[in-house]
Amino acid sequence: MTDHRTDDIAAVRNLHDSYSRIKAEIAKVIIGQDAVIEQLLIALLARGHCLLVGVPGLAKTLLISTVSQILDLKFSRIQFTPDLMPSDITGSDIIEEDRTTGRRGFKFVKGPVFANIVLADEINRTPPKTQAALLQAMQEHEVTAAGQTYKLDEPFFVLATQNPIEQEGTYPLPEAQLDRFMFNIYVDYPSRSEEEEIVMTTTAAPTASLSKSLGAAEIITLQNLVRTVPVSDHLVSYAVRLVRATRPTEPDCPDYIKNWVSWGAGPRAGQYMVLAAKTRAILDGRPTPSVEDVRFAAVPVLRHRIVTSFTAEAEGIDTIAIVKKLLETVGEK
Repeated sequence: MTDHRTDDIAAVRNLHDSYSRIKAEIAKVIIGQDAVIEQLLIALLARGHCLLVGVPGLAKTLLISTVSQILDLKFSRIQFTPDLMPSDITGSDIIEEDRTTGRRGFKFVKGPVFANIVLADEINRTPPKTQAALLQAMQEHEVTAAGQTYKLDEPFFVLATQNPIEQEGTYPLPEAQLDRFMFNIYVDYPSRSEEEEIVMTTTAAPTASLSKSLGAAEIITLQNLVRTVPVSDHLVSYAVRLVRATRPTEPDCPDYIKNWVSWGAGPRAGQYMVLAAKTRAILDGRPTPSVEDVRFAAVPVLRHRIVTSFTAEAEGIDTIAIVKKLLETVGEK
């Protein structure tokens, strides 16, 4: 009889090797952004979705399309605009005539959400009604249209981009929509040497040829493997205490939380921190996660789940500063 533990250790080793290959392939097209790439792949293997926030021109869209090519997955891009309708995302019924009988009937034509990786470009440029069309797909991995429910292909992964500086003509994402995103990833400017390399390579003749690294079936197997990674009670307790410390209604929360926070993170934050910790550990070739893995996940998981108060805004305190202060003050035991 095969030892499942031995099989899992071999699978972790294979995943670590695949991760190294994927990063090498991405580096042919994307220069730098190592932390962003790591968080993207962690979310994918943890069955999460990502919101990438960054100014235009930082290759957010290029990164996402590059990842989909390397992973050999069906990729779909939706450009969110103020006139986009929910049916433009999910699909719609059209009248079709049967040539043999002459009868007319409705046929559902699938929209761009029926893909493995869906890029929701500038998601905050469309009204909440259309943003909500993604809610069911992101949570249930299915779409309901005209009373019929259609399952989405697995793996299913939504990557949304958002410009943080241009607020005119935008619609802030509702809290329920934000909570569906496992990670809120901040895409920063490249370093000077990286920027020089970007300019050099993008103004020369294109030479990059990408190799496929993982297919849909392999990714589903690895997603299932993440769930079997053992995690200590101590680690779960630490993640839960971090999340509960963000809530100003908790009697033992720090005073600065009562002062700076209007609304804290929900239970989903703790789930995502532990899942991210498990995934980061096996991507790194380790069989179990450590406290450091939870700390790594804290900022991208919590930054969009904390609603700051007027006091925090007046003092120039953002959610990242609050999470970093929590990591300093909430003990590991």
